[in-house]
Amino acid sequence: MPLVSVVMPVHNAAATLGPSVRSVLTQTHTDLELLITDDASSDDSMDLLTELARQDERVLPEAAARQGGAARARNLAIERAQGDFIALLDSDDLWLPTKLEKQLAFAATAETPLTFTSYYKVDALHEGEAADFVPNGRVVWAPEHVDYSAMLVQDHIGALTAMYDRRVLGTKLMPDMPKRQDYALWLSIMRDGTPARALREPLAVYRSQRAGSLSSNKLSPVQYNWNVYRRHEQLSVVRSTRALVGAIWHSVRKSHI
Repeated sequence: MPLVSVVMPVHNAAATLGPSVRSVLTQTHTDLELLITDDASSDDSMDLLTELARQDERVLPEAAARQGGAARARNLAIERAQGDFIALLDSDDLWLPTKLEKQLAFAATAETPLTFTSYYKVDALHEGEAADFVPNGRVVWAPEHVDYSAMLVQDHIGALTAMYDRRVLGTKLMPDMPKRQDYALWLSIMRDGTPARALREPLAVYRSQRAGSLSSNKLSPVQYNWNVYRRHEQLSVVRSTRALVGAIWHSVRKSHI
């Protein structure tokens, strides 16, 4: 069985960390390592991680020397990875129990090193374990096939569902930017014509951000997507503007799910 390296950044996530970690450890595909970087938390996150690592040797936590943001925390974990595949999960989201098993089977026939799935959305105050999750009808459906042009106007890939094959792509790190670093990574992989393909079954659970948070702002793509288009992808002003209009429209549309 292929070894999957699961990457999880943590910052002050003690309230949600336990269920997120357990959703990885209870996967039906058991050959995995959970690489966690604690990004200078001031709550009990690191103590909880230490206990979880004591209970299961697949949990491999490490404390960052200083707070550096999600991109650096993810990269510190990716640099330690030993797996054939890299998969991402944030410390407040969940995987359903068969996520890795089904996605690995799909990846074996997808003819691309980048795959993703559909996912459910729940409110910020959602409680419970992944094994007890009851489908709620709030599904962000993944398109079957996405190319670079389509990704410019909408980030179709939910980071909590993404997985890439290191045997094909090598080790790919996140660009060091405050937000949208996962989006920039997918674009960099797809820029040379590599497509992404999706298993359309919802296999993960995304926790919506609290009202008033940066991530809950429907116009948040403006600043961060513009930075991706202009600085990372080096697109023209005209092409960046067109992509941004599409990104805002899709962001507002997805927020109603």
